[in-house]
Amino acid sequence: MIRFAAIASNAAMDRFLEGIKACEEMECTAVYARTAEERTVLARKYHFEKIYDHPEDLAMDETIDAVYIASPPARHFGQIMMMLNYGKHVLCERPAVSNAKELELVLQAAEENEVLFFEAVKTLCTPGLRRIRELFPKIGKARNALIRNCEYSFEYERFQRGMTDAAFSLKLSEGAIMDAGCEAIHFMIALFGMPKSFTTDGKLLPGGCDGSGAIHAEYQDMQVQVLYSKTDADKRPSRIQGEAGCMLIPDISCIREIGIVDCEGHEELYAVSEEDRGNTGDSLIYAISEFRYLIEEEEMAHSYYQNMTAVFRMMDEVRRRIGIVFPADKIMEVL
Repeated sequence: MIRFAAIASNAAMDRFLEGIKACEEMECTAVYARTAEERTVLARKYHFEKIYDHPEDLAMDETIDAVYIASPPARHFGQIMMMLNYGKHVLCERPAVSNAKELELVLQAAEENEVLFFEAVKTLCTPGLRRIRELFPKIGKARNALIRNCEYSFEYERFQRGMTDAAFSLKLSEGAIMDAGCEAIHFMIALFGMPKSFTTDGKLLPGGCDGSGAIHAEYQDMQVQVLYSKTDADKRPSRIQGEAGCMLIPDISCIREIGIVDCEGHEELYAVSEEDRGNTGDSLIYAISEFRYLIEEEEMAHSYYQNMTAVFRMMDEVRRRIGIVFPADKIMEVL
């Protein structure tokens, strides 16, 4: 049995606990929250055995094997390092950290303490991504791709009314590149690897965060365009164009079906089965299942590390080019 504690808000807890229920030999019995109000809400709703008012109390609890972290990105690094250094496995929401330097220190701490660190990027663990790879031969050699991850955030309305909101807080390492952009870049690099070169553009909001952005990536034999946003919605499918056809992916974060259109315009749909998908596309079941597998197999230095490192290096460079600097970046500069 893997015994979890969580550092998460009310909304994040719903998704995490749903994923936990669908996995065997795992349970979450404790939580840490920063404020008394949050602790009261969590206690009433979830009836945890333990509620900590300091993260170090959680880290020192020898009855806890692993910690799920879903706090704002700027707080991830300190919380992750504390948990790893106390010998806890860590499952963290994306983006795992604020920049590539923080990730380097996190991976080093995980190795030194012989524990697992895993970023919960849903796209990488779903059977839908495996299905895309299986279907690649049907479209022939890939030449062009357009990856869309554009969703209008209700928090943007609060931001427009002048309310300080975590979703667009420079202090908390937030913004479109760290949310929708992070997932889209993970998806691109998981399928095609790191590009040879890329250009980028982003739309900055008052306060310094971005609301949307675009990346044009060049590979040896193909090019990929990535569009991401938290200020506007685009429900059109992502697509991968090959010499023998085109693959259509309605939603990269919840891959329910994949369309293949051949050169004559005939389309065939390939479903990802209900059994594989779980009860909801928003569930963390796939990331949690992979987390458990890696612990059981003692694969602490897993293959996802290479993907994560490439993603954060690319996001750092995107932010540098469009002028987004987090307070966390300045801290890492002096280390």
